[in-house]
Amino acid sequence: MLGVIGGSGFYTFFGSDVHHVTPDTPYGPPSAPLTVGTIGEHEVAVLPRHGATHEYSAHTVPYLANMWALRTLGVRRVFAPCAVGSLNPAYGPGSIVVPDQLVDRTNGRADTYFDSGSIHVDFADPYCPTLRQAAAGLPDVVDGGTMVVIQGPRFSTRAESQWFASAGFMLVNMTGYPEAVLACELEMCYAAIALVTDLDAGVNHGEGVKTVDVMAEFEKNIEPFKALVRNAIGRVAAERDCAHCLSHTGVTLPFELP
Repeated sequence: MLGVIGGSGFYTFFGSDVHHVTPDTPYGPPSAPLTVGTIGEHEVAVLPRHGATHEYSAHTVPYLANMWALRTLGVRRVFAPCAVGSLNPAYGPGSIVVPDQLVDRTNGRADTYFDSGSIHVDFADPYCPTLRQAAAGLPDVVDGGTMVVIQGPRFSTRAESQWFASAGFMLVNMTGYPEAVLACELEMCYAAIALVTDLDAGVNHGEGVKTVDVMAEFEKNIEPFKALVRNAIGRVAAERDCAHCLSHTGVTLPFELP
């Protein structure tokens, strides 16, 4: 089974032939019930990252419960569409980027299932190359780039934005971490697909990033963005053919994976 962790606008993704399920997890309930349907030859579970009515801000999303719920349901490969700001004026609003690297600038978020035992997950390449290629191989999609994940809920200052850009980062986001590492710990392949909604504060010398403008840009692009995610799913092999995140071989885990 494939999973899609959708942000704003992904509350509907299928037609009418769906069912809803809320798996139990040791970390409480997920953000919302998961909607399960079919896209091509794939059974797909969609989880609204921010809740059914967008009640969770980026820093309060129950990431541990969300990823555990997907794994419990049988998901082993996850696409994570998200909204991002661009740190490079060459990639303005409406651009779609499949990042290949991540920088964590969050703080205080629960970001591991391994609170006991000496287990160190390989995270040098945080995104699954097979899933990345399924999305990055589509027309007009930018292949590669570093996404820096900030704590939120505030946007960056101009100085922070300029700092990120000077380091060579391409995108700024609030939800990509700890999703990626939790997926890896649960041996699920994971790839982000990023829709640019704005130029970040240090790139745009106007008034800076405004929520109303971000949401308007996202709303304008949401239907073609969902169509692109569906197309990416259609390019994924029926059977999992990637061992990118099968990182626990020979390791005694402190618990049994669901």
